[in-house]
Amino acid sequence: MKTIIIKTLAATVLLFSASSVFAADAPSRTECIAPAKPGGGFDLTCKLVQVSLLDTKEISKPIRVTFMPGGVGAVAYNAIVAQRPAEAGTIVAFSGGSLLNLSQGKFGRYNVNDVRWLASVGTDFGMIAVRADSPYKTLNDLMNAFKDNPTSIVFGAGASIGSQDWMKTALLAKEVGIDPHKMRYVAFEGGGEPVTALLGNHIQAVSGDLSEMVPYLNGDKIRVLAVYADKRLEGDLANIPTAKEQGYDLVWPIIRGFYMGPKVSDEAYQWWVDTFNKLQQTDAFKKQRDIRGLFEFNMTGKELDSYVKKQVEQYREQAKAFGLAK
Repeated sequence: MKTIIIKTLAATVLLFSASSVFAADAPSRTECIAPAKPGGGFDLTCKLVQVSLLDTKEISKPIRVTFMPGGVGAVAYNAIVAQRPAEAGTIVAFSGGSLLNLSQGKFGRYNVNDVRWLASVGTDFGMIAVRADSPYKTLNDLMNAFKDNPTSIVFGAGASIGSQDWMKTALLAKEVGIDPHKMRYVAFEGGGEPVTALLGNHIQAVSGDLSEMVPYLNGDKIRVLAVYADKRLEGDLANIPTAKEQGYDLVWPIIRGFYMGPKVSDEAYQWWVDTFNKLQQTDAFKKQRDIRGLFEFNMTGKELDSYVKKQVEQYREQAKAFGLAK
């Protein structure tokens, strides 16, 4: 009888110990670091979670959003790894651009394995657009003209050579056999300036993200020739053809999500994983995601960690092909 009681008590203790690993309380202080100035995509990512967490009452006080600009996430990455590695309440926004820079070694001595990848909150997709009155009605029209005379087409984007916008354009050039380093590419400051230049007829095409074009889609000024998604999007965007269906092997999702410091405890990390798993299914979260022009892309924990590392490796191979990485 004693043996049975002892075994039962031992089993209860073990069960309690195991379950307590996943039963951490919400952090007393929460912070979302946006690795850029206010108003950009990282700010958007933090605000999405700030509003959603309050709506669903996962935390009692609003998560604080702080800004740490520099290097498309490099400054924040280095700060979290080196100076703030164990903060249980701190999450940091990242994007596909962050992963591309990681793949090219632009985050200094730290790499993709030096943080805890936490959760995604959605994705955007790359696209290419022209003026509504452009003679180029399809992606093939544009690329045929570019192939016939590469200097006749000026591409514009809100980022420099080696960036996502440049890489997307370079991959198109490669598809038609043109050396990407010979294409005419103008880097502007931010996503709005290329659109202004396009409308002013100073450039012939804009390489960017679809969410940047959403405000223009119901007007008569801009035509999106292709979205770099695996299949057509839904709803009002279903009339935009993919690059793939037009014969170009180009799919470019732009993930948005969060990571944490490398020394955050398993209990604290799991609390955030569980919270995001619940959050992603709520109407409040979906509404905020839609408002910000993002599309569903739900991953957390180990699944996201695996995805991010594969994505960084893919970016590295693409960058190598253009002489941008070792």
